[in-house]
Amino acid sequence: MRDAKYRYEESLKSPLSDELVNTCLLRPVAGQITRILYPTRITPNGVTAASLLAGLAAAALYATGYSLPIAGLLVTLKDLLDSADGQLARARGESSRKGRFLDSVGDILVDLLVFGAIGWYLVRATGSLWMMLLAAAGLSGMTLRVSYHVYCHSAYLHLEDRYSLNRLREEFAAGDASEDAATRLLHKLYLFFYGWQDRLMESIDGWCAGKELSQREKSEWYGDTIALRFSGLIGFGTEFLLLTLCSLFGKLELYIYLNLFVMNGIAAAAILYRRFVLRNRILGTTHKSNGTAD
Repeated sequence: MRDAKYRYEESLKSPLSDELVNTCLLRPVAGQITRILYPTRITPNGVTAASLLAGLAAAALYATGYSLPIAGLLVTLKDLLDSADGQLARARGESSRKGRFLDSVGDILVDLLVFGAIGWYLVRATGSLWMMLLAAAGLSGMTLRVSYHVYCHSAYLHLEDRYSLNRLREEFAAGDASEDAATRLLHKLYLFFYGWQDRLMESIDGWCAGKELSQREKSEWYGDTIALRFSGLIGFGTEFLLLTLCSLFGKLELYIYLNLFVMNGIAAAAILYRRFVLRNRILGTTHKSNGTAD
């Protein structure tokens, strides 16, 4: 029987590897939603479905230009519910592979619609078809940035043994054949949208490290506070908060430029920090301990 008392701390993954905006703002608010839902029969997947509906409603408002502020608030609602579904699952001990894939596949579909709608709105507002291309570039950039954050976040959680249900790369394994039909379908869709991204993030991480890391080196590499804070600036929470703020002031064109230049700049800084600062520190320590030099 499930414990009748909701415990906020048990619903979190890790404040260190999570986004600052999540830790300071979104998770506490989502925690209040989770507290309300905890004793009910509403499932985590039901909350995921509500999150997707909020995202679809935001896309509809962006496409029509009816109310950009409300569209922005719906984006934040989508993100809050997206946090609450995972927090509810962890608090109840109901995390599942199906929920993991449903969440990720739903996210990319909503993102496609939201950015398509923003591009369409900006084409009509500016009279320039280039805005649709810029919106597509913004979607691509955000998707890859979030994937990098998720990779770093997940690698740290695996290091801490807090993420055993899911894998860094979700290629089909022998045990996956026993999944139910819906989970297998969602798994295939996940691999279609994200499989290549997972491989790309692994390649970027390998390029940054420059070598196969020992277990001790992995602990320093994936647990570095500065590296985690850097990648924590490019997750969904930060990305959607920026979109919401620009929507509230009716500045979607500004959002696209911030997306393309500022957010990509942060992502580049996060990668370069690992490649040129963290790598040198860890390998330098390793070489000194072995009595060797570069």
